[in-house]
Amino acid sequence: MNFSEIAQNRQSCRNYDAEKAVEQEKLDKILETARLSPSACNGQPYLITVCKGDAAKEVAKATMGMGMNKFAADVPIMLVISEMPYVKSAALGSKLKHNDYRSIDIGILSAYITAEATVQNLGTCILGWFDNNKIRQICCLEGDVRLVITLGYPHKQDSLRAKKRKDLSELVKFKEEL
Repeated sequence: MNFSEIAQNRQSCRNYDAEKAVEQEKLDKILETARLSPSACNGQPYLITVCKGDAAKEVAKATMGMGMNKFAADVPIMLVISEMPYVKSAALGSKLKHNDYRSIDIGILSAYITAEATVQNLGTCILGWFDNNKIRQICCLEGDVRLVITLGYPHKQDSLRAKKRKDLSELVKFKEEL
């Protein structure tokens, strides 16, 4: 699968096959690909906590506040992405340039995770709605949770949806002369 095919086939999965476990080899490949994602000053200021079994169920509950993310109950693996400290050079750059490199790095990491999961025929959904304190307690984390990524096999009835995106003219600006 080339990158354009990954982009066409990757979608937020909200209907998982609760009976089908993710093979360890596929999880290992996703985590190795995540390890290779670029980050500011190569600092990788994040931690991926892989939650399975009861831990995954508890994390899923912590994403379902106010009726959100009900589908998470059927997800076999929850990847909790939490912040870790910057390396010194990235911390200095962040302060001087007023840019949150950790958030950028976590976004890139998430893209790598979801892209590789697509190659492995697995579904993902990036969740930003969760109880930070509860998940930190479940996972014994010091840093704040920034994202939770669901990971599992899509249900057979979960078909590829048409992509609804802005027109390219709304997203791209060309500048050739000063």
